[in-house]
Amino acid sequence: MTGVIGDVAASLHTDFCGLGLASPLVLLSGCVGFGEEYTRVAGFSNTDVGAIVLKGTTGAARLGNPPHRVFETPAGMLNAIGLQNPGADQVVGEILPTLDFTETRFFANVSGSTIDEYVDVTRRFDDSPIDAIEINISCPNVKEGGVAFGNYPDMSARVVEACRRVTTKPLITKLSPNQTDIRENARRCIEAGSDGLAVINTLMGMAIDVHSRRPVIGNIQGGLSGPAIKPIALLKVHQVYDVAKRHGVPIIGQGGITNATDAIEFMVAGATTVGIGTALFYDPHVCRKINAGIRDYLRLHKLAGLSDLIGSLKT
Repeated sequence: MTGVIGDVAASLHTDFCGLGLASPLVLLSGCVGFGEEYTRVAGFSNTDVGAIVLKGTTGAARLGNPPHRVFETPAGMLNAIGLQNPGADQVVGEILPTLDFTETRFFANVSGSTIDEYVDVTRRFDDSPIDAIEINISCPNVKEGGVAFGNYPDMSARVVEACRRVTTKPLITKLSPNQTDIRENARRCIEAGSDGLAVINTLMGMAIDVHSRRPVIGNIQGGLSGPAIKPIALLKVHQVYDVAKRHGVPIIGQGGITNATDAIEFMVAGATTVGIGTALFYDPHVCRKINAGIRDYLRLHKLAGLSDLIGSLKT
């Protein structure tokens, strides 16, 4: 295991895929750009977070979807950014050198329209200081009718297996909730070489302007995140945990986490770390508050550390 980055209370130390993290909190892809924006927030401390997942990166630059791209819903948010990013060469060559890897762990997020694109981008990040690579398998497969890779175990496993061949870095697969059997998908991804799982990605949804009778989101549909999806995400983590535990694979539990109670629920369900996303848009310091709440919980229940929580659900 590599050393922990940051000076933090031992009770929040987390080991994830062999990486020592100062906190179990992971900032989710797309919520903090490429990390430099968040690390400039007044009062930011590297001990507030365990890792930052960078914005989704593709082979070539993408302009993204037409507006509107973001819309607030009851207890949630729809987004359809369209993977706007400058492309892998610019991210690796120009953005990564500006990040301080001695202070914070950074995970790449790889997206693609073909397996070849996933492989090319993964290879670029393998030859970089990035700490781990997350594969977003919710992208549409343009060679097979536009169906998302992550909707089917066979397709998911093919992406993971191909990426595994070109990197020695920890490989995390971000699972979609928009599928029939997430347990089987998790198993196939692990057997194909995934070192960790991120559970879950956003659910698909839409909103309509009743006055114009048009979709609010320019792309018609978007990914739903925020507290509205938390019960679904929690169930998916619980469903995947048994499979992950058998293979010794850790989970990033994510979906609607806004406070310490939410985070603890996900850990009890089986998550080793928890992802923070939508909550950052209205409270950039939410991670500090969540960490404090977790510490209070550990003291109240006389628990030595997070390992006493993970997968401790009683049924």
